[in-house]
Amino acid sequence: MTLKKVVWGVISTAKIGRDRVLPGMLKSGLLEIRGIASRDEATARKTADALGIPVAYGSYDAMLADPAIEAVYNPLPNHLHVPLTLQAAAAGKHVLCEKPIALTAEEATQLRAAAKKVLIAEAFMVRFHPQWLRARELVRAGRIGTLRAVQMFFGYHNVDPNNVRNKADIGGGGLYDIGCYAIVAGRFFLEAEPVRGIALVDRDPAFGTDRLTSALVDFGDGRRLDFTVATQIAPHQRIQLCGTKGRIEIHIPVNAPQGAATRISIDDCSSLEGTGIVTETLPPSDQYMLQGEAFSRAVRGEIPLEYGIEDAIANMRVIDALFRSETSGTWESMRPG
Repeated sequence: MTLKKVVWGVISTAKIGRDRVLPGMLKSGLLEIRGIASRDEATARKTADALGIPVAYGSYDAMLADPAIEAVYNPLPNHLHVPLTLQAAAAGKHVLCEKPIALTAEEATQLRAAAKKVLIAEAFMVRFHPQWLRARELVRAGRIGTLRAVQMFFGYHNVDPNNVRNKADIGGGGLYDIGCYAIVAGRFFLEAEPVRGIALVDRDPAFGTDRLTSALVDFGDGRRLDFTVATQIAPHQRIQLCGTKGRIEIHIPVNAPQGAATRISIDDCSSLEGTGIVTETLPPSDQYMLQGEAFSRAVRGEIPLEYGIEDAIANMRVIDALFRSETSGTWESMRPG
């Protein structure tokens, strides 16, 4: 049987949705984006027309009241993720919420009750990209021996005071915005939960946001994640998976060219000059389309929801600990409770 399309609505005309997520989802034959909502109907209509979305709503309430909408994508600023996800769930809508799902793990636990009635997931599209899946497949197959260290650098340059990423009171800053990807990478490739972490943070004196954060995260048994994320640095992103017999490098791990081929490098480390490196080119793909399709299949009950609310809470628990470490200057536990 052909999967009946899941009908989606979008809360807000946020840039991430307009530029990346929605163009990807609109490519899929497994879902339909019926409408987009804004607090200003003219803005909603302009965005809807630009993307070819049929319905524009002048309020979030209007969209959530539409009985045709089955699932909602929530790309609002970070401090509104939990409130609007709860509102959408109360209206009977499944929710794919942008990262980070909350500002603290405690706030994220407010979604547990709602997640028993509808599907709620955090939008880490990277976990659906073939380059992440292939790299993990190679790790599992022992291609680089035993994985010991995951390293990530992720930076961009943004000093716009009006950008939400530079507003501390609504969840701006590097750790929330991009450090969350590094944490997901450690958990995804090591396939474990971390036990403790320590962080070094530099904050912008005007914005109050963390603009340069480095962290060391201990997964136990000699396995570690170390990462640096920055919001005021030359743009660059890489992941290194370092094992006892080799390493894997993901060249553009987060902002992979949408709908294009990607590549990963596998190094047997036989030479420091790189003569042991082979490169795999992966077919063109769109991680936002794949994410939307996976969520839609879960809505229809065709597959289980692989990353639900408990996964999101676990990721927030690591962020909480690293912020505590910024203040304490010591290792902080990441264990539940």
